[in-house]
Amino acid sequence: MAAKLKKGDTVIVLAGKDKGKEGVISSVDPKSNKAIVDGVKIALRATRQTQESQGGRIPKAMPIHLSNLAIKDANGKPTRVGFKMDGENKVRFAKTTGDVI
Repeated sequence: MAAKLKKGDTVIVLAGKDKGKEGVISSVDPKSNKAIVDGVKIALRATRQTQESQGGRIPKAMPIHLSNLAIKDANGKPTRVGFKMDGENKVRFAKTTGDVI
């Protein structure tokens, strides 16, 4: 099945402590149905010092479930994603506006 949310999409968080925040998807794991969104669900991770990087408490974006994310449409509101055929190509479109994503 085709992915409704992909890397590079601007999304809005629907549930959780970061509800209402916006961000860009940096990676998607389809096997676990989770995505990492920049600036959302930040946790502090303690890391050891190495030759390349300084150690300490470093903020890291944690995975968030895809069901808690909605793509942002042209009006800036969250929308669901549908699929339709555009000639020979299968394209994603926003359900609220009908625009091709």
